[in-house]
Amino acid sequence: MKQASFDAAVTGMQIEIKALQDALANLDEQAFRKAVDLLVSCDRVMTCASGHSGIAAEKFAHGLCCVDKPAYFMSPAKAIHGGMGGLRKEDCMVMVSRGGKTKELLPIIDICKAKKAKLIALTENMESPLALAADVVVPMKIEREADKYNMQATASYVATIGLFDALTIGVMEETNYQKEEFALIHPGGAVGERLNHKSV
Repeated sequence: MKQASFDAAVTGMQIEIKALQDALANLDEQAFRKAVDLLVSCDRVMTCASGHSGIAAEKFAHGLCCVDKPAYFMSPAKAIHGGMGGLRKEDCMVMVSRGGKTKELLPIIDICKAKKAKLIALTENMESPLALAADVVVPMKIEREADKYNMQATASYVATIGLFDALTIGVMEETNYQKEEFALIHPGGAVGERLNHKSV
């Protein structure tokens, strides 16, 4: 491996660390509180996004399930081919788009509004169709991506995951979620073994 390649990799990690620090520094407390309240009060959560944002949204849905909040990820392709039939008025949709105008998401936004489900958006563009349609907007602010061309969703992915994890922790606290509840639904792996270990 060339030294320049290693240096670029380290610089990339430093950019990602800064992206997470920036996400914290720019956190909109009022919007964050409203988002957590919606997540706690709704019946179920559907998440939807494209590309790397979609991967982050799928992880968020799983994280919510791990704290006993029913949630599932809906890909944009499935959403516009009947999948939105799974969304109800009592539910909450969480969508992520840095620019807020991802073409695949626009018809899904319209369906959310027609079905009167609550919409939480994570975006940088506060004038975008996604931001303007949302009930709550959690703002994102990404200085640049970690690769030399500023094109791969790297730093923005890290920031998105950080915001989603923070929302999950907020839900845990608001619902007074206990580790005994997690032990019940997570019997597998080292975590399950530790939580379900019975002292003799």
